[in-house]
Parts: sequence; C-alpha cells; structure tokens
Amino acid sequence: MTFTDSLFIGLMSGTSLDGVDGVLAHITPSASTNLATAHIPFPAALRTELMALQMAGPNEIEREALAANQLAAHYAQCVGQLLAQSAWTAHAICAIGVHGQTIRHRPELGFTRQTNNPALLAELSGIDVIADFRSRDIAAGGQGAPLVPAFHRARFGQPGQTRVVVNIGGIGNITVLHGDGGVSGFDTGPGNVLMDAWIGRNLGQPYDAGGAWAATGSEISGLLEALLEEPYFARPAPKSTGRDLFHADWLHTKLAPFADAAAADVQFTLTKLTAVTIARAIQRYGPKADAVYVCGGGASNATLLREMAAALNGQATVQSTAVLGVAPNLVEALAFAWLASRFVQRAAGNLPSVTGAHGDRILGALYPH
Repeated sequence: MTFTDSLFIGLMSGTSLDGVDGVLAHITPSASTNLATAHIPFPAALRTELMALQMAGPNEIEREALAANQLAAHYAQCVGQLLAQSAWTAHAICAIGVHGQTIRHRPELGFTRQTNNPALLAELSGIDVIADFRSRDIAAGGQGAPLVPAFHRARFGQPGQTRVVVNIGGIGNITVLHGDGGVSGFDTGPGNVLMDAWIGRNLGQPYDAGGAWAATGSEISGLLEALLEEPYFARPAPKSTGRDLFHADWLHTKLAPFADAAAADVQFTLTKLTAVTIARAIQRYGPKADAVYVCGGGASNATLLREMAAALNGQATVQSTAVLGVAPNLVEALAFAWLASRFVQRAAGNLPSVTGAHGDRILGALYPH
C-alpha cells in the first residue's frame, strides 16, 4: 500500500447545522494523522431550509433535492480548500467519506435519511465518494447511530483504562471504552439543540458562545425535573435520537408551566439538562471511568463542562479530546474519513454492541468519480 492509498477526506455536517467540517487525513490500521482541515459555514438560507426539512412540509421532496445539491456544492468547496492547503491533488485521494445532513432519524420505523447528493460531489471533486453510512446498520436491525464509537476505539482506546468519549453536537452521545476492550455507547439526548434554539429565539444568536449567557442564569426550580421526565432518558441502550424528538415544539410544551421564567434562567437549565443526562449516562454505563474526553461544539461551552463535572461529582476528570491529539471540532469529520477507509478495506464499520445490529457490517455506498 502506498502513502496515497491511505489518504482520505472526511466531511461532517452535524445536527447543529453550523456548516461543514472537513479533514484530509493519512489513515493506517494503527494511526490517523491530519494533513489539512477546513470549515465551510452554511449561509443563513441553507441553514433555515435544512432546519425546516426536519419536519414535514409542502413540496418537501423537491426542496430536499435542491438542498442536497447546495450541500454537495458546499462539500466540494470544503474539499477544494483541503486540497489547496495540503498541496495534494484530487488524484492522490483514495476516497471522500461524507455523512450528509440528517433530516429524519427513525430507526424504530426502519429508516434514517441523510440529505446529500454524493453523485454530484463525485462529479465536482473528481474523487470517489462513500456516503450513506447509517442505512446498512439499520437494515441489520441496528439504530444506525452512533457510528463514531468504532473510530473512538481505534483512535482513543487504551488497554487497561476505561475512558469515556463524549460528543456534544446538536445531540449528545457517549462512547465508553472499557479497559477490557469492550465498547458501549448511545445517544444521551439533547446536546446543543435546545440551547441553540432558545438563544436563537431570545437573542437571535446561533449558539451560546462559551456558555456565557447560561452563566448569567440560575436553575429554575421544577423545570429540570420536568425536562428529565422525558421517557427517552430512562430507556436502556442501544438507543439513538435526534431532532425528530428534541425540537422547538417539545421544548415549548415543557416550558408552558414556566412561562414567567427569565430567559437566561431557562438557558442555564437547558445547559444543565445536557450536563446531567450525559453525566447520568456515564455513571450508569461507565462507572469505572476515570477520564472523560469531550468533542463537538459543546467542548467549547465552559458552563456546560463545569456543570457536567459537577454532576459527575468527582468521578472523572473532564477534558477536551485535544489532549489526545484531535481537536474537538474535527473528531467526527476524521471519523468519517476513517469509516471511508474501512469501506475501501471491506471491513466492518459498526459496533453491534453499540447500535444493536445483528452483526458486523460494511457501511456505506460508493459513488465513483
């Protein structure tokens, strides 16, 4: 195998809908090295349309197809930046692994839908594209999510140590890397999705930078308990969720009895909801963990991390994945580069212990350039 046989691009646009994160990486069975990184923000109109497509609406088939074309153009722009930074040409890249933008995730009904046009991306980039990673796991009886734990094991696992990797995008998920080599993981519930929705409604900002607004508020008596009554939190793993459950209408219903609450206090309580649900998941499924590593946009929310550490009550240190050599905003993009490499090797990319699938499966579909 030559060096260029191991060059992969990973592209990720997650539930926070902020844009595309991309990484060009050299991936081998024992290591992954970033060679270039890029971020392409979504224009407001595209973000609004992708948000609207989370729910049923008029003419949604055509609107989804047009949004997919726009996404492919943004993905291609990200690829162009990665190549320009690295000085590699498209011919040197083995494949692009692209997640697409999730607009529906209903594993209980046997489907998941990631908006994307991988054929157009292959045409625009001149590189083989591997996409649609979740469907095969769902076809095999799994949740189709989370898929990153297999990469977490390969990149962050340490024999003899129990580590927890927490990804906080729009939705939160954990991976417990047990010291004996076993892996468990699942979606814990809201990550940034409710916090982003509330600050957007009240301050017109896309997210609470650093958790600064939440830090000015206090917990609302009774609201956290009401939020925690959501049955999803008590369900056993394997499980996965998304905006299909945790959306503005869900929040509106929960907030109805607290209509007079201060907006900053609501923001703090939503921040604490994310912290507490993640901490409880760690305590239940990773009670022997002595280190917690956080990635995703939530890793930059100091208020969230402080509340998570408090909820863990001294069980484990809470740090960014940067201390393990991967910037927190790039972990998922690197994971999809790694999943693309697994597809090329015709090796399994899922973990049945995490997703509940009937067995190991090769994930993804190939769109040759």
